[in-house]
Amino acid sequence: QVQLVESGGGLVQRGGSLRLSCAASGSIFSINAMGWYRQAPGKQRELVAAITNGGSTNYADSVKGRFTISRDNAKHTVYLQMNNLKPEDTAVYYCNQEGTYVSGGSVRRTFSSWGQGTQVTVSS
Repeated sequence: QVQLVESGGGLVQRGGSLRLSCAASGSIFSINAMGWYRQAPGKQRELVAAITNGGSTNYADSVKGRFTISRDNAKHTVYLQMNNLKPEDTAVYYCNQEGTYVSGGSVRRTFSSWGQGTQVTVSS
């Protein structure tokens, strides 16, 4: 299986910046889509940003122009640079990676793994 480990959350004031990282480990063969989601208290989890293995990106309207998603394929890592943070960005942020891994030495299986979540709190 493939495990994801997130880092980079924390407490920041309005207008501040944070950078989230999410590294995958395991017998990874390839990673296709990578994305960041968030879930605020009492709300459903929502897509924040996504990036394909070709580098195409997609952002939620609420973060366009403020957040940037990027990836390092060699490190199996996805990043989320968050600038000009607002109190409404407060949430637990989760990363997701989808691709294929090698099982039993030669069998390729698909995976869709989630990180453990990291808290981002923006004070006003």
